[in-house]
Amino acid sequence: MYLMMPILFTLLDRGRWSVFRRSVAITGILLSTIAFLLSSFSTQLWHLIILQGVLAALGNTMLYSPTTLYLDEHFKAGRATAYGAILSSKNIVGTACPLLFSTLLNRVGFRWSLRIWSLIVLTTGIIGIGVMPRQSSTSAVRRSPQKVPWSFLKHKTFYIYSIANVTFSAGYGTPQTYLSSYARDTLHLSRISSALMITLFNIPGIISCVGFGLLSDRAGISATVNTLISAAGTSLTALLLWGLASNRIEAVLVLFALCCGFFAGGYSSTWGGWIKEFEKEAAEHNEALNTGMLYGMLNGARGVGYVVSGLADVELLRAGPVQDSRRWGYGTEYGSLIVFTGLSAIVGGWSVVFRGWSKAKRCWMTLH
Repeated sequence: MYLMMPILFTLLDRGRWSVFRRSVAITGILLSTIAFLLSSFSTQLWHLIILQGVLAALGNTMLYSPTTLYLDEHFKAGRATAYGAILSSKNIVGTACPLLFSTLLNRVGFRWSLRIWSLIVLTTGIIGIGVMPRQSSTSAVRRSPQKVPWSFLKHKTFYIYSIANVTFSAGYGTPQTYLSSYARDTLHLSRISSALMITLFNIPGIISCVGFGLLSDRAGISATVNTLISAAGTSLTALLLWGLASNRIEAVLVLFALCCGFFAGGYSSTWGGWIKEFEKEAAEHNEALNTGMLYGMLNGARGVGYVVSGLADVELLRAGPVQDSRRWGYGTEYGSLIVFTGLSAIVGGWSVVFRGWSKAKRCWMTLH
Protein backbone atom coordinates (compact mmCIF):
# COMPACT_ATOMS: atom_id res chain seq x y z
CA MET A 1 0.00 0.00 0.00
CA TYR A 2 2.61 2.56 1.08
CA LEU A 3 5.05 1.58 -1.66
CA MET A 4 2.51 2.60 -4.33
CA MET A 5 1.95 6.06 -2.86
CA PRO A 6 5.00 7.81 -4.37
CA ILE A 7 3.76 6.82 -7.84
CA LEU A 8 0.13 7.84 -7.34
CA PHE A 9 0.94 11.07 -5.49
CA THR A 10 3.34 12.06 -8.28
CA LEU A 11 0.86 11.31 -11.07
CA LEU A 12 -2.12 12.98 -9.39
CA ASP A 13 -0.37 16.02 -7.92
CA ARG A 14 0.15 17.98 -11.13
CA GLY A 15 -0.56 17.77 -14.85
CA ARG A 16 -3.09 15.89 -16.92
CA TRP A 17 -3.70 13.07 -14.44
CA SER A 18 -4.85 15.36 -11.63
CA VAL A 19 -8.31 15.71 -13.20
CA PHE A 20 -8.88 11.99 -12.57
CA ARG A 21 -8.49 12.20 -8.80
CA ARG A 22 -12.16 11.57 -8.05
CA SER A 23 -12.32 8.71 -10.55
CA VAL A 24 -9.23 7.12 -9.02
CA ALA A 25 -10.73 7.41 -5.53
CA ILE A 26 -14.04 5.84 -6.61
CA THR A 27 -12.18 3.01 -8.36
CA GLY A 28 -10.19 2.46 -5.19
CA ILE A 29 -13.34 2.12 -3.08
CA LEU A 30 -14.87 -0.39 -5.49
CA LEU A 31 -11.64 -2.38 -5.74
CA SER A 32 -11.28 -2.63 -1.96
CA THR A 33 -14.93 -3.57 -1.51
CA ILE A 34 -14.75 -6.32 -4.12
CA ALA A 35 -11.45 -7.62 -2.70
CA PHE A 36 -12.84 -7.94 0.84
CA LEU A 37 -16.08 -9.47 -0.43
CA LEU A 38 -14.26 -12.09 -2.51
CA SER A 39 -11.99 -12.81 0.46
CA SER A 40 -15.02 -14.17 2.29
CA PHE A 41 -15.16 -17.01 -0.25
CA SER A 42 -11.44 -17.83 -0.09
CA THR A 43 -10.29 -21.36 0.71
CA GLN A 44 -6.52 -21.04 0.28
CA LEU A 45 -3.92 -18.77 1.83
CA TRP A 46 -2.82 -17.44 -1.56
CA HIS A 47 -6.38 -16.24 -2.16
CA LEU A 48 -6.09 -13.91 0.84
CA ILE A 49 -2.60 -12.78 -0.17
CA ILE A 50 -3.81 -11.68 -3.61
CA LEU A 51 -7.18 -10.28 -2.55
CA GLN A 52 -6.22 -8.50 0.67
CA GLY A 53 -2.45 -8.16 0.41
CA VAL A 54 -2.50 -6.84 -3.17
CA LEU A 55 -5.93 -5.78 -4.45
CA ALA A 56 -7.39 -4.33 -1.24
CA ALA A 57 -4.10 -2.56 -0.51
CA LEU A 58 -4.05 -1.09 -4.02
CA GLY A 59 -7.66 0.05 -3.66
CA ASN A 60 -6.95 1.71 -0.32
CA THR A 61 -3.98 3.51 -1.85
CA MET A 62 -6.10 4.73 -4.76
CA LEU A 63 -8.56 6.20 -2.25
CA TYR A 64 -6.02 7.69 0.15
CA SER A 65 -3.73 9.37 -2.39
CA PRO A 66 -6.15 11.78 -4.14
CA THR A 67 -8.01 12.65 -0.93
CA THR A 68 -4.76 13.54 0.84
CA LEU A 69 -3.67 15.71 -2.08
CA TYR A 70 -6.84 17.79 -1.66
CA LEU A 71 -5.96 18.14 2.01
CA ASP A 72 -2.46 19.38 1.18
CA GLU A 73 -3.85 22.05 -1.16
CA HIS A 74 -6.64 23.35 1.07
CA PHE A 75 -4.70 23.56 4.35
CA LYS A 76 -1.25 24.86 3.45
CA ALA A 77 -1.11 27.22 6.45
CA GLY A 78 -2.06 24.47 8.91
CA ARG A 79 -0.74 21.51 6.97
CA ALA A 80 0.71 19.61 9.95
CA THR A 81 -2.56 19.90 11.89
CA ALA A 82 -4.57 18.82 8.85
CA TYR A 83 -2.31 15.80 8.35
CA GLY A 84 -2.73 15.03 12.04
CA ALA A 85 -6.51 15.20 11.79
CA ILE A 86 -6.66 12.74 8.91
CA LEU A 87 -4.10 10.47 10.58
CA SER A 88 -6.14 10.46 13.77
CA SER A 89 -8.92 8.74 11.82
CA LYS A 90 -6.49 5.85 11.29
CA ASN A 91 -6.19 5.55 15.05
CA ILE A 92 -9.96 5.70 15.45
CA VAL A 93 -10.25 2.71 13.13
CA GLY A 94 -7.35 1.01 14.91
CA THR A 95 -9.14 1.56 18.21
CA ALA A 96 -12.47 0.14 17.10
CA CYS A 97 -11.45 -2.67 14.75
CA PRO A 98 -9.78 -5.09 17.19
CA LEU A 99 -12.92 -5.22 19.32
CA LEU A 100 -15.24 -5.13 16.30
CA PHE A 101 -13.54 -8.02 14.53
CA SER A 102 -13.14 -10.02 17.73
CA THR A 103 -16.88 -9.74 18.30
CA LEU A 104 -17.78 -10.50 14.69
CA LEU A 105 -15.47 -13.50 14.49
CA ASN A 106 -16.96 -15.00 17.63
CA ARG A 107 -20.56 -14.44 16.51
CA VAL A 108 -20.68 -14.87 12.73
CA GLY A 109 -17.30 -16.32 11.72
CA PHE A 110 -14.66 -14.92 9.40
CA ARG A 111 -16.66 -15.18 6.14
CA TRP A 112 -19.56 -13.02 7.28
CA SER A 113 -17.13 -10.74 9.13
CA LEU A 114 -15.45 -9.96 5.81
CA ARG A 115 -18.79 -9.42 4.09
CA ILE A 116 -19.88 -6.98 6.78
CA TRP A 117 -16.53 -5.21 6.55
CA SER A 118 -16.83 -4.88 2.76
CA LEU A 119 -20.19 -3.15 3.28
CA ILE A 120 -18.61 -0.78 5.82
CA VAL A 121 -15.80 0.02 3.38
CA LEU A 122 -18.26 0.76 0.56
CA THR A 123 -20.58 2.89 2.70
CA THR A 124 -17.92 5.01 4.39
CA GLY A 125 -16.02 5.38 1.12
CA ILE A 126 -19.06 6.72 -0.72
CA ILE A 127 -19.75 9.19 2.08
CA GLY A 128 -16.13 10.34 1.99
CA ILE A 129 -16.17 10.84 -1.77
CA GLY A 130 -19.38 12.82 -1.43
CA VAL A 131 -17.72 15.49 0.73
CA MET A 132 -14.54 15.71 -1.35
CA PRO A 133 -14.08 19.02 -3.21
CA ARG A 134 -14.41 18.65 -6.95
CA GLN A 135 -11.63 21.09 -7.69
CA SER A 136 -8.87 22.57 -5.58
CA SER A 137 -9.46 26.20 -4.67
CA THR A 138 -5.78 26.98 -5.19
CA SER A 139 -5.35 25.18 -8.48
CA ALA A 140 -5.27 26.70 -11.88
CA VAL A 141 -6.00 24.72 -14.97
CA ARG A 142 -4.43 21.30 -14.46
CA ARG A 143 -5.00 19.72 -17.82
CA SER A 144 -1.73 20.98 -19.25
CA PRO A 145 1.24 18.76 -18.33
CA GLN A 146 3.75 20.20 -15.89
CA LYS A 147 7.31 19.10 -15.45
CA VAL A 148 7.83 17.23 -12.19
CA PRO A 149 10.39 19.09 -10.04
CA TRP A 150 13.00 16.60 -8.83
CA SER A 151 15.44 19.21 -7.52
CA PHE A 152 14.82 18.18 -3.90
CA LEU A 153 16.76 15.00 -4.63
CA LYS A 154 19.94 17.10 -4.89
CA HIS A 155 19.81 18.06 -1.22
CA LYS A 156 20.75 15.80 1.67
CA THR A 157 17.78 16.98 3.74
CA PHE A 158 15.48 14.62 1.84
CA TYR A 159 17.73 11.65 2.49
CA ILE A 160 18.20 12.43 6.18
CA TYR A 161 14.45 12.61 6.75
CA SER A 162 13.87 9.51 4.61
CA ILE A 163 16.40 7.47 6.59
CA ALA A 164 14.83 8.65 9.84
CA ASN A 165 11.39 7.71 8.53
CA VAL A 166 12.44 4.24 7.36
CA THR A 167 14.22 3.51 10.63
CA PHE A 168 11.38 4.67 12.86
CA SER A 169 8.76 2.87 10.78
CA ALA A 170 10.72 -0.37 10.96
CA GLY A 171 10.08 -0.47 14.70
CA TYR A 172 6.69 1.24 14.75
CA GLY A 173 4.76 -1.76 13.46
CA THR A 174 6.30 -4.23 15.92
CA PRO A 175 4.17 -3.42 18.99
CA GLN A 176 0.97 -3.39 16.93
CA THR A 177 1.85 -6.77 15.44
CA TYR A 178 2.98 -8.58 18.59
CA LEU A 179 1.41 -6.75 21.54
CA SER A 180 -1.70 -8.93 21.52
CA SER A 181 0.23 -12.22 21.37
CA TYR A 182 2.68 -10.89 23.98
CA ALA A 183 -0.22 -10.28 26.37
CA ARG A 184 -1.53 -13.82 25.83
CA ASP A 185 1.83 -15.57 26.10
CA THR A 186 3.29 -13.72 29.09
CA LEU A 187 0.28 -12.55 31.11
CA HIS A 188 -2.08 -15.29 29.89
CA LEU A 189 -4.84 -12.81 29.12
CA SER A 190 -7.99 -13.81 27.27
CA ARG A 191 -8.43 -13.19 23.56
CA ILE A 192 -10.66 -10.17 24.23
CA SER A 193 -8.26 -8.67 26.77
CA SER A 194 -5.32 -9.24 24.43
CA ALA A 195 -7.14 -7.52 21.57
CA LEU A 196 -7.90 -4.66 23.94
CA MET A 197 -4.15 -3.95 24.16
CA ILE A 198 -4.16 -2.95 20.48
CA THR A 199 -7.13 -0.71 21.17
CA LEU A 200 -5.28 0.93 24.06
CA PHE A 201 -2.28 1.43 21.77
CA ASN A 202 -4.37 3.30 19.20
CA ILE A 203 -6.56 5.45 21.47
CA PRO A 204 -3.85 8.00 22.46
CA GLY A 205 -2.88 8.46 18.81
CA ILE A 206 -6.25 10.08 18.16
CA ILE A 207 -5.08 12.95 20.36
CA SER A 208 -1.35 12.94 19.63
CA CYS A 209 -1.75 13.05 15.84
CA VAL A 210 -3.52 16.38 16.10
CA GLY A 211 -1.39 17.48 19.06
CA PHE A 212 1.96 17.11 17.30
CA GLY A 213 0.51 18.92 14.29
CA LEU A 214 -0.53 21.83 16.51
CA LEU A 215 2.95 21.95 18.04
CA SER A 216 4.31 22.55 14.55
CA ASP A 217 1.65 24.96 13.23
CA ARG A 218 0.58 26.92 16.30
CA ALA A 219 3.32 26.59 18.91
CA GLY A 220 6.16 27.09 16.43
CA ILE A 221 8.06 24.01 17.59
CA SER A 222 10.74 23.13 15.05
CA ALA A 223 10.56 19.92 13.06
CA THR A 224 13.73 18.72 14.80
CA VAL A 225 12.37 19.15 18.34
CA ASN A 226 8.93 17.83 17.43
CA THR A 227 10.40 14.70 15.90
CA LEU A 228 12.74 14.15 18.84
CA ILE A 229 9.86 14.34 21.34
CA SER A 230 7.96 11.65 19.45
CA ALA A 231 10.97 9.40 18.85
CA ALA A 232 12.48 9.70 22.33
CA GLY A 233 9.12 9.10 23.99
CA THR A 234 8.56 5.99 21.88
CA SER A 235 12.04 4.64 22.61
CA LEU A 236 11.92 5.23 26.36
CA THR A 237 8.49 3.66 26.79
CA ALA A 238 9.60 0.58 24.84
CA LEU A 239 12.88 0.10 26.68
CA LEU A 240 11.70 1.04 30.18
CA LEU A 241 8.08 -0.16 30.25
CA TRP A 242 7.76 -2.96 27.71
CA GLY A 243 11.25 -4.23 28.44
CA LEU A 244 10.95 -4.37 32.22
CA ALA A 245 8.02 -5.70 34.25
CA SER A 246 5.39 -5.82 31.50
CA ASN A 247 5.52 -9.63 31.47
CA ARG A 248 4.51 -9.82 35.16
CA ILE A 249 2.34 -6.78 35.84
CA GLU A 250 -0.62 -6.12 33.57
CA ALA A 251 -0.79 -2.45 34.56
CA VAL A 252 2.74 -1.91 33.23
CA LEU A 253 1.79 -3.38 29.85
CA VAL A 254 -1.31 -1.18 29.75
CA LEU A 255 0.81 1.87 30.58
CA PHE A 256 3.24 0.93 27.81
CA ALA A 257 0.43 0.57 25.26
CA LEU A 258 -0.97 4.00 26.15
CA CYS A 259 2.37 5.86 26.30
CA CYS A 260 3.95 4.24 23.25
CA GLY A 261 0.74 4.70 21.28
CA PHE A 262 0.75 8.39 22.15
CA PHE A 263 4.34 9.16 21.14
CA ALA A 264 4.59 6.77 18.19
CA GLY A 265 1.18 7.76 16.87
CA GLY A 266 2.23 11.40 16.58
CA TYR A 267 5.37 10.73 14.52
CA SER A 268 3.66 11.00 11.13
CA SER A 269 2.19 14.37 12.11
CA THR A 270 5.72 15.76 12.34
CA TRP A 271 5.96 15.36 8.56
CA GLY A 272 4.13 18.66 8.15
CA GLY A 273 7.10 20.36 9.83
CA TRP A 274 9.48 18.41 7.63
CA ILE A 275 7.72 19.68 4.51
CA LYS A 276 8.07 23.25 5.80
CA GLU A 277 11.82 22.62 5.95
CA PHE A 278 11.75 21.34 2.36
CA GLU A 279 9.84 24.44 1.27
CA LYS A 280 12.36 26.76 2.95
CA GLU A 281 15.23 24.93 1.30
CA ALA A 282 13.55 25.08 -2.12
CA ALA A 283 12.91 28.82 -1.68
CA GLU A 284 16.55 29.44 -0.74
CA HIS A 285 17.67 27.76 -3.98
CA ASN A 286 14.82 29.25 -6.06
CA GLU A 287 13.52 25.77 -6.90
CA ALA A 288 10.01 24.45 -7.49
CA LEU A 289 8.56 21.89 -5.09
CA ASN A 290 5.41 19.77 -5.22
CA THR A 291 4.56 19.24 -1.57
CA GLY A 292 1.85 16.68 -2.31
CA MET A 293 4.28 14.51 -4.24
CA LEU A 294 6.81 14.90 -1.43
CA TYR A 295 4.26 13.67 1.10
CA GLY A 296 3.77 10.61 -1.09
CA MET A 297 7.53 10.03 -1.02
CA LEU A 298 7.50 10.12 2.78
CA ASN A 299 4.72 7.53 2.79
CA GLY A 300 6.81 5.41 0.45
CA ALA A 301 9.71 5.57 2.90
CA ARG A 302 7.36 4.43 5.63
CA GLY A 303 6.39 1.49 3.41
CA VAL A 304 10.04 0.51 3.08
CA GLY A 305 10.29 0.60 6.87
CA TYR A 306 7.28 -1.70 7.19
CA VAL A 307 8.85 -4.18 4.77
CA VAL A 308 12.07 -4.12 6.79
CA SER A 309 10.02 -4.61 9.95
CA GLY A 310 8.24 -7.66 8.55
CA LEU A 311 11.50 -9.30 7.54
CA ALA A 312 13.43 -8.35 10.68
CA ASP A 313 10.71 -9.22 13.18
CA VAL A 314 10.60 -12.86 12.10
CA GLU A 315 14.33 -13.28 12.69
CA LEU A 316 14.25 -11.29 15.93
CA LEU A 317 11.44 -13.47 17.25
CA ARG A 318 13.59 -16.50 16.53
CA ALA A 319 16.51 -14.85 18.32
CA GLY A 320 14.37 -14.77 21.45
CA PRO A 321 15.37 -13.30 24.83
CA VAL A 322 18.30 -10.96 25.38
CA GLN A 323 18.79 -12.05 28.99
CA ASP A 324 18.51 -15.35 30.85
CA SER A 325 16.05 -14.31 33.56
CA ARG A 326 12.36 -14.12 32.66
CA ARG A 327 11.87 -11.57 35.41
CA TRP A 328 11.81 -8.80 32.80
CA GLY A 329 10.26 -8.49 29.37
CA TYR A 330 13.76 -8.74 27.91
CA GLY A 331 13.91 -12.33 29.15
CA THR A 332 10.87 -13.45 27.16
CA GLU A 333 10.91 -14.71 23.59
CA TYR A 334 9.99 -11.15 22.58
CA GLY A 335 13.14 -9.64 24.12
CA SER A 336 14.91 -8.97 20.83
CA LEU A 337 11.78 -7.35 19.40
CA ILE A 338 11.59 -5.01 22.38
CA VAL A 339 15.20 -3.88 21.93
CA PHE A 340 14.67 -3.42 18.19
CA THR A 341 11.59 -1.25 18.78
CA GLY A 342 13.41 1.01 21.23
CA LEU A 343 16.57 1.40 19.17
CA SER A 344 14.83 2.00 15.84
CA ALA A 345 12.75 4.77 17.42
CA ILE A 346 15.69 6.65 18.88
CA VAL A 347 17.71 6.31 15.67
CA GLY A 348 14.69 7.59 13.73
CA GLY A 349 14.69 10.69 15.92
CA TRP A 350 18.43 11.20 16.17
CA SER A 351 18.84 11.31 12.38
CA VAL A 352 16.64 14.41 12.28
CA VAL A 353 18.41 15.92 15.29
CA PHE A 354 21.72 15.44 13.47
CA ARG A 355 20.32 17.41 10.56
CA GLY A 356 19.23 20.23 12.88
CA TRP A 357 22.61 20.27 14.62
CA SER A 358 24.43 20.47 11.27
CA LYS A 359 22.22 23.38 10.21
CA ALA A 360 22.86 25.22 13.50
CA LYS A 361 26.59 24.64 13.13
CA ARG A 362 26.58 26.16 9.64
CA CYS A 363 24.70 29.21 10.91
CA TRP A 364 27.21 29.64 13.74
CA MET A 365 30.16 29.44 11.36
CA THR A 366 28.49 31.98 9.05
CA LEU A 367 28.01 34.47 11.90
CA HIS A 368 31.56 34.05 13.14
